[in-house]
Amino acid sequence: MQQRFVPQKSVLALSIATLFAGTPLLAQSQDSTATVVVTGTRVANRTALDTASPVDIISADTLKTTGSTELNQALSVALPSLNFPRPTLTDGTDTVRPATLRGMAPDQSLVLVNSKRRHTSSLVNLNGSIGRGSAAVDLNTVPSAIVKSIEVLRDGAAAQYGSDAISGVVNVRLRTDRTGGEGTITYGAHISEYDLLNAAAPAGATWTGPNSRKRTDGQTTTVSAWKGLPLGETGYITIAAEYKDQNHTERSGYDMRQLYAKVNGAYDPRELTINRFDAWYGDPEMQQKTVFVNVGNNLSPDVKVYGWSSYQLRDARSAGYFRMPQDSRNVQSIYPDGFLPIIAPTVEDFSAAAGMTWALGDWDLDTSLVYGQNGMNYDVQNTLNASIGPTSKTNFDAGGFSYNQLVYNLTGVRKFDVGGLASPLNVAVGTEARREGYELHAGEPDSWRNGGVILPSGIPAASGAQVFPGFRPANASHKSRTAIGVFVDVEANVTDKLLASAAIREEHYNDFGNNLSGKLAGRYDFTKNFALRGAVQNGFRAPSLQQQSFTSTSTNFVNGIPYEITTFTPNDPVAVALGAKPLKAEKSTNFSLGAVMRFAPVSLTVDAYRINVRDRIVLSENLLSTAVRNYIVSQGFIGVGGGRFFINGVDTKTEGVDIVASMPWNAGAAGHFDFTLAGNFNHTDVTKVPTTAQLAALDPAPVLFDRVNVLTLEKGQPKNKITASANWKLNQWGMTARATRYGEVLSPGTTEAFDFTLKAKTIVDLEARYAFTRQFSLAVGADNLFDQYSETLPPALNTTSNTPFSNYTPFGNNGRYVYARANYSF
Repeated sequence: MQQRFVPQKSVLALSIATLFAGTPLLAQSQDSTATVVVTGTRVANRTALDTASPVDIISADTLKTTGSTELNQALSVALPSLNFPRPTLTDGTDTVRPATLRGMAPDQSLVLVNSKRRHTSSLVNLNGSIGRGSAAVDLNTVPSAIVKSIEVLRDGAAAQYGSDAISGVVNVRLRTDRTGGEGTITYGAHISEYDLLNAAAPAGATWTGPNSRKRTDGQTTTVSAWKGLPLGETGYITIAAEYKDQNHTERSGYDMRQLYAKVNGAYDPRELTINRFDAWYGDPEMQQKTVFVNVGNNLSPDVKVYGWSSYQLRDARSAGYFRMPQDSRNVQSIYPDGFLPIIAPTVEDFSAAAGMTWALGDWDLDTSLVYGQNGMNYDVQNTLNASIGPTSKTNFDAGGFSYNQLVYNLTGVRKFDVGGLASPLNVAVGTEARREGYELHAGEPDSWRNGGVILPSGIPAASGAQVFPGFRPANASHKSRTAIGVFVDVEANVTDKLLASAAIREEHYNDFGNNLSGKLAGRYDFTKNFALRGAVQNGFRAPSLQQQSFTSTSTNFVNGIPYEITTFTPNDPVAVALGAKPLKAEKSTNFSLGAVMRFAPVSLTVDAYRINVRDRIVLSENLLSTAVRNYIVSQGFIGVGGGRFFINGVDTKTEGVDIVASMPWNAGAAGHFDFTLAGNFNHTDVTKVPTTAQLAALDPAPVLFDRVNVLTLEKGQPKNKITASANWKLNQWGMTARATRYGEVLSPGTTEAFDFTLKAKTIVDLEARYAFTRQFSLAVGADNLFDQYSETLPPALNTTSNTPFSNYTPFGNNGRYVYARANYSF
């Protein structure tokens, strides 16, 4: 039974009560200026040099110097510590791709908009890609046109912001323009050639495959605009809109398999005419419409109201694996040449915020209410339900899910003069209340049911829509939870040279209980040109509602007997029988130490870190062995063949260092240059994996978290990522050149024999710009100018020919992207 929340640490309640004595306690909003102080940028997208923790600042202009209009992709180019892999053939993850910070999980970094917590995607990533088991914020729901700048705190901040801020914080700052505006049209396409490693043809076959393939695809048009409008004497209404139309890319292998049944002992003549590039391996087809509005106005010199709202509709289409004509999952009267099933999710995202800042005595107060919702519904197209037979539909509504979040905040900030300190003591106190909801709804019956067809072999045909069986009524759920937190944050210059800060935060969740986080940080300036900074803290990440509530079921037949294979919720009786327990929070301990150096005009920062995480939440293996099935039956569960579930129990240690060097150079008649050299060097060790007594007692005992998932955490992201860039401007001309080296990555296999190493690769981007007038400019460029790919997988690792490259490739598998961009300011 949950108890009413009473802060265990009376110092928190006492401090807040004392500091707000005589004033009503309202509710919290975590203003970034109280926790992350941004003193300015020497070069776009670089670390602020006067903070106690490393902060990167990425300007709107920096985000534009790439062909991609995706915010995640633009950030990954600007920040060596941020990675954005682009997996494919991963169901919903093709459409909502997560990013990672400092080699951690996608859900171990916090995303803010205007310093307020952003809602996460409703999707939990389930397939074999980076971020498996995570539900993360989809930054691509924010159009780049509304972005003024992005601040990235590369340090833990759970004591300041709460759950999720283990590896860092991404804070998107919105435009606040009263006048002006800009319209942008970007068009680009992938113009590329890639190598193939084809399997041997079947005995007696006469077809052969090419050694390489040229492609021009992925044509993408993005039209965006923003406009600033006045609101009263001092207020603003800034509106941004974006439309994106993206064709899919296709990088499949050449399918050398026998696709048709033989005719009188000979190969079917259609084997020589069928298109053997029969898969979509690449980016999805997508149409996306987004609008974002940011509003603010001063009601008086001491009172300001603000708010924003956004809406995005994303329609995408990606593919599964090709079903051959003679595949038992095909009905040849419907698809005589086989079929490529299409997963077509519709993602709808909405947010709205309203807040007010005001002065009350010596206090600066900020209160806000922020709501966000994300929903994803699956249509499955160009497919069938083989168990229904020739009368099967070919398009299905497979159901979907949604997530919503409501956050109410209050923060109060004031300065106290304290004897002995070199500056006033800055004190921030506040509270945050949050409600989250998650709902999963079923698809139409034909998307999941078994229609009773028996194959010629005597085995029942596969149930449900091929590639993505729909959610069943038994999977449907509607869950919610609440959380409340209080915090105190103090900061001051102890001496002229020593800056110190401390924060403590306690939170209570009605599903798993309490958490207390703290942080100590400091900076010592030995001279104006050299300083050391560091921090020690503990943090946490609450189990997401998606991890606690997602479930899906499919039917497998074993010796003609149907067994349900399920992704169980952790409290499902079958999962409990296998050893599952209610999920608890991940706990982290962070240590960081860095140096800031100025050698005019060069600035250099070096920041080392260690992040220890205990009880990481992971998705278990599919537990489908005969021993597991027999054990489930022995526990009284009939017709259940096994499954998987979320579980705590993985411990990791991540160590790394971030290095950033920047130098501006005024070359006189040759123009102005900004040079940046930045790198992230990172390594993760898995020090513990989960086990359960129930599974350990089986013979043979199944592995709950196997080597593929362990190695994905340890070696699935680049060992290092180094970026060198130069920006040049001379009158109307401008140019950006950038080289990014992605370190070695392992694409792990079930055994060492199937491991595949992706060697380090350097990707070069180049863009040239010319301003015809003060209002109109044109840019042309190429991302991945030299058309680099990771190593082509050998046939032994690509048995279907559908996947010639690894999903662990950190820069995607689409090759060169050539684009043009026109800007008009008004």
